[in-house]
Amino acid sequence: MSDSDSSGVLSQRAGVGGLRLWVLLRMGRWLFTAVILVTVFAVLVGCSLLGLTPLRIIVAQHNGTFWIFSAFIGAIITGTSIVVTINQLVLSQELGAVGDQRERMQDAMDFRKDIEDSLEKEDVTPPEPAAFLYELVDGVEEEANDLEQTVADDHGDEIQAKVSDYVDDAIENAQVVKDDLEDAQFGTFDVIWNALNFNYSRKIYDARKIRADYGDELSDDADDELDEMIEILKFFGPAREHFKTLYFQWELINLSRALLYISVPALVAMGLLMMYIDASALPGTTLSVDNLVWLTSAGFVIGIAPFVVFIVYILRIATVAKRTLAMGPFILRKSERDEDLG
Repeated sequence: MSDSDSSGVLSQRAGVGGLRLWVLLRMGRWLFTAVILVTVFAVLVGCSLLGLTPLRIIVAQHNGTFWIFSAFIGAIITGTSIVVTINQLVLSQELGAVGDQRERMQDAMDFRKDIEDSLEKEDVTPPEPAAFLYELVDGVEEEANDLEQTVADDHGDEIQAKVSDYVDDAIENAQVVKDDLEDAQFGTFDVIWNALNFNYSRKIYDARKIRADYGDELSDDADDELDEMIEILKFFGPAREHFKTLYFQWELINLSRALLYISVPALVAMGLLMMYIDASALPGTTLSVDNLVWLTSAGFVIGIAPFVVFIVYILRIATVAKRTLAMGPFILRKSERDEDLG
């Protein structure tokens, strides 16, 4: 593999990897929520050790717990209602007359039929998203091997080297994605993660660049193989966008349910803290921290829990949306560009 192609593969992996993207995309949403809430709790408790005005004095003189937790009541009710309403508006796009639904069904069947015709070896593509993408990526790998074999038969060393680099890149990427798709299940993030890992836009560009640079020297068979390669790669974009849309809807449903489950206990906790906690509650200390600080910090964390859940779900959706803004032979992220794109 040439230096430029090697750097392209490395940049592709670096673009999808890294701690920041692992947290935004791969980390479990509930684990992410727990980490944020524990951090907030630790900061609130830790601040009581800094020599600031004791919380018990603030509560005694200014009724601090009431003013803190009363604000959460309206925020939780209003915020949850707005988020659930917006989610329902997004999901309402799935509703429609029977004619509209029939047209969508026909479009989906036509798309499958076109892919099956291109893959040839597949009479019927699998219905599961992970298996469907697996077969599509496997078809790209087989077509890449056919392209390399065709070029190797009757072309010069320069063309063979260029195609070999292209094929090595495509096969390496395809094998990594296929390995991860074998146990992936839709509803988890694994399917979308592996769809993001397959850099089809770059492969379309590279195939078209080979044709532009060596078109006069390519045989008819090699030109046909390039056509078939590009055609299969073009199917991957709409397939990924379709599954991405379904995943977004799936996650919005999960978000709505999570907020509804969390909001009621949070409201109850806020009510109890407002009604029964004052400066005389829970006298004494634990681990050198006033018991009232422990209780108030825990109450604050419960109060912000619905908002934190909303944040962690939206962060993943927004990150995926940003990384898949362009469909087709367009590469928006600088990390995926080589020098020849300048």
